[in-house]
Amino acid sequence: MKPDNDHQGRAPTAPATAPPTKPPGRPRSQEADEAILAAALDLLIERGAGHTSIEQVARRAKVTRATVYRRFPTLTDLLVRAVEWEYRDVNSAAMDWPDLDSMVTAWAQHLSTPRARRLMRRLYSTVDDLPELLRAYHRAHGSHHSLAVRTTLQRARAAGQLPPDSDPDILQQLLSGAALQHLAAHPDTTGAQEVKAYFLAVLGQAGLSTPLRQGSTAR
Repeated sequence: MKPDNDHQGRAPTAPATAPPTKPPGRPRSQEADEAILAAALDLLIERGAGHTSIEQVARRAKVTRATVYRRFPTLTDLLVRAVEWEYRDVNSAAMDWPDLDSMVTAWAQHLSTPRARRLMRRLYSTVDDLPELLRAYHRAHGSHHSLAVRTTLQRARAAGQLPPDSDPDILQQLLSGAALQHLAAHPDTTGAQEVKAYFLAVLGQAGLSTPLRQGSTAR
């Protein structure tokens, strides 16, 4: 039998290679993400959720509407993420206040910041129409804050600053209500010392026996 000479003198055939994979889509820009979230938060504070739209956010962030929709399918998704982003750096360890004075001082500093005041009012005003925003706030900030307040009130009671039969949970609700009342009834230009004096007066009505330092608002 004659040998098969069909392939004699030919270069060996290269093995088949897989077809080139499709390059991944354009990577998301962190700069665009942050511009969109910042724009959404600013519009929420300035106009409220009911008067904020994807188109306005895109215009403020200097991106297209398609860019926003690729990241956030709905306005609610966007606003929820913006609230979480605003409180992304919340440090629960910083809320481990050693005493009532430290706690009230921190509250006074926060509630003397106009932007913080306006944002909190906007969030609480959505409780009926867009409750997801308030839930996002409590997830990002409220749970740490509530635990820290309760712990501080328990310490104060143990130290004799508050009546022995006082209920930290009820006192916490009282203080939270007082904070909302302050947001509604006092101007955003109220200084930290005035805010602190306000909370000290509330605590005095709750039986605070040891006067705190009214003039101390910075640590």
